[in-house]
Amino acid sequence: MSQTFTMDDLRARLSERQHKMTPQRQIVLQIFLDHPGEHLSAEDVHDILRTEKAEIGLATVYRTLELLSDLGILQKMEFGDGCSRYEVNDTDPTRHHHHHLICTKCGKVEEFDEDLLETLEADIERKTGFRTLDHQVKFFGICKECQEKGNQ
Repeated sequence: MSQTFTMDDLRARLSERQHKMTPQRQIVLQIFLDHPGEHLSAEDVHDILRTEKAEIGLATVYRTLELLSDLGILQKMEFGDGCSRYEVNDTDPTRHHHHHLICTKCGKVEEFDEDLLETLEADIERKTGFRTLDHQVKFFGICKECQEKGNQ
């Protein structure tokens, strides 16, 4: 998956909605740009900030993630563990979001890019007139590493 958002994109989206580019917002977005493909929680972002010696509180991280999600820059996801995670949103409207494989033992989340639902979407539209614009699929199971460790 190619990353399509840049700091300039964020600045433009914030400006369109009468929000300012604060140093905190820039630092939080930079974490996502520096960790492509990762699904980060507010706590993950805060831990990275502390490692990098950035003085940004957890409440500010939460507010920033919600704003970036509301602006469509980040995609907010729930993986069934009660913790919201975020990733950079793909800007290509012709491409579906990737799917997620979630291990119920260790909590690892992997991405699966192959879209197997196009035929189903066409069938739904033909039968019901409902045109699907996008979908999200989450598969819950046990990852290969946990299976090899006997954690089944």
